[in-house]
Amino acid sequence: MIKRTHMRLLISTAAIASLIACSGEKKEGAESESAEHAATPPAAAPSAAATGDTILIEAWTDGTGNYFKPNKIEAHPGDVLRYVLKAGVHNVHFLPDSNRIKTGLPAASELLQLPGQTYDLVVSMAPGDYYFQCDPHAALGMKGKLEVEEKD
Repeated sequence: MIKRTHMRLLISTAAIASLIACSGEKKEGAESESAEHAATPPAAAPSAAATGDTILIEAWTDGTGNYFKPNKIEAHPGDVLRYVLKAGVHNVHFLPDSNRIKTGLPAASELLQLPGQTYDLVVSMAPGDYYFQCDPHAALGMKGKLEVEEKD
């Protein structure tokens, strides 16, 4: 009995520590987001405006693992990447270590926790390849690649 209680305490402590470490920032006040509310990312560039297509990217946890679907995206400046939580708890992070010599990277999103919750990111980066991940599941392979192409 003591071992089982001790194990539950360790698992709970590890889960809480993981959520705190990966949330990216503290929320102030008692704000809550609905499943339909899109998180507003910090602007990567002062003139980032949605002028193009909306590209849906699903964030999943299921029997096959943790993944983005699709995990390879082609977009143009002004397009909106809409990350939609399907199952699990995920975030989106364009790490500077994975995107060396790149500027204008967006800050990490907050954790998406409710199915249907979204995170919208207006593509404002220069043309090139950018790599993103879900921080809590990066070691499990939850990563993706964004190829920003010049507008026609």
